[in-house]
Amino acid sequence: MVVAGHDAVVQPTFDHHVRLVTGPYLPDFRMPSDSQVGVRITIGKTEARSTDELIQRYALIASHTDVEARAVTREVKRLAIDAAVRAAVLALVPVLVWELLGSRRRTELRRPTRTGLVITLAFVVLAGFSAWQPWRPALPRVDAGDWVSLPDALPGVTVPPDLRKVEVQNEVFTQSTKGLVADLFGYYDRSKAFYKALVAKVPDAARALHPPAPGQTVALLISDRHDNIDMDQVVRAFADQAKATAVIDAGDDTSAGQSWESFSLESLDDSLKGIGNRIAISGNHDHGSFVSGYLAKHGWTHLDHRATEKFGVRFFGVDDPRASGLGAFIPVKGPTFAEETATLADEVCALDAKGERVATVVVHDATMARTALERGCTDLVVAGHVHVQLGPDRVVGENGKAGYTYTNGTTGGAAFAVAAVGKLRREAEFTFVTYQDGRPVGIQPVRVSTHGQFTVDPYIVLNLDEPH
Repeated sequence: MVVAGHDAVVQPTFDHHVRLVTGPYLPDFRMPSDSQVGVRITIGKTEARSTDELIQRYALIASHTDVEARAVTREVKRLAIDAAVRAAVLALVPVLVWELLGSRRRTELRRPTRTGLVITLAFVVLAGFSAWQPWRPALPRVDAGDWVSLPDALPGVTVPPDLRKVEVQNEVFTQSTKGLVADLFGYYDRSKAFYKALVAKVPDAARALHPPAPGQTVALLISDRHDNIDMDQVVRAFADQAKATAVIDAGDDTSAGQSWESFSLESLDDSLKGIGNRIAISGNHDHGSFVSGYLAKHGWTHLDHRATEKFGVRFFGVDDPRASGLGAFIPVKGPTFAEETATLADEVCALDAKGERVATVVVHDATMARTALERGCTDLVVAGHVHVQLGPDRVVGENGKAGYTYTNGTTGGAAFAVAAVGKLRREAEFTFVTYQDGRPVGIQPVRVSTHGQFTVDPYIVLNLDEPH
């Protein structure tokens, strides 16, 4: 499995501790598991490009350790079930062998011969020597050292209160290592304080939200989180105040669409639990099957060239066909962006012609649905990708029907495709879309400044039936 962005091996123990084995060059860490069962986590390779990036990632994950803890707990439970099944199968083996021998042969075995006894004794002796191996000399081993608390191991470094029960083995830290750890703690403290303050401000800021009228449904629109799990708690707090009962995810939840980013998807899913209607598409930074597959396993509806109806509203979505890592676009096989744009328009307009008009098209880049909108085949296009708000802009199609295009900013406050650690690096944004009678009727953006201030924009009415 993946833990803290590393390939990891998880082994249950009974020492009442969670132990992190970091390798031959770094000390191991542990903390009480508060349970009869402990766990040993041996971490392996990671895809971080630099030490600074790795430290920031650790700080981001450390601010919400419950996300990783739940993933490890599930893995331990899975291992326990697997072990129980294997034990049950092995327990049946001697019973089956005994039955297969038959009554006559079992009677013969109860009267062993002298030769049989000699062979059995020789086997037992050889097995004992094989396990003991007295001919092998005892090899010298490095003393791992004692366990000490982080405050004792790092004198002169301010350890966050939440981490003071963590212990480290072999407490010798060089000055440079102390500097790295101090940076990590600094990121951790700033991140916790900044987002805790944001959550505390939500009730006051939410007073400016447009209250849904009877018969209306509010959907939360997010995009471009780019692994910033700290914003998840803020978004959920606002969604509760807005009485949102649906989520529209316009993609780029991750930075590279890799398995090491499972912590981000775990946080997203956990923070929005209880909201039943959740739909998503993948952005260019989510390219591949990992992100969409992970969310689908957790109950999200993945829109990919298909329509689905939620709370009486018809949605249609398409993944971004492009691929990006932490830099520029990466060449990939498959349909081009232009081809997907044309296909989407034909599919959405075909539904409209059948009387199954799509109320909302979800794409990562609004350009992909522009043709469908210009042909007048949908009421609303929602997207992300550019990390700034665009619209809502009204477009009257060739058939005289009106629709809107709206691009949400970056919910993760990402300046680039990498999560912001500590304070936001860029203004963050999420949006509430109101629906009534199967159609979108209003949009209200919420922005979060880099200084930790909310701006709830005025509610914008969507006039779909207004003559052009």
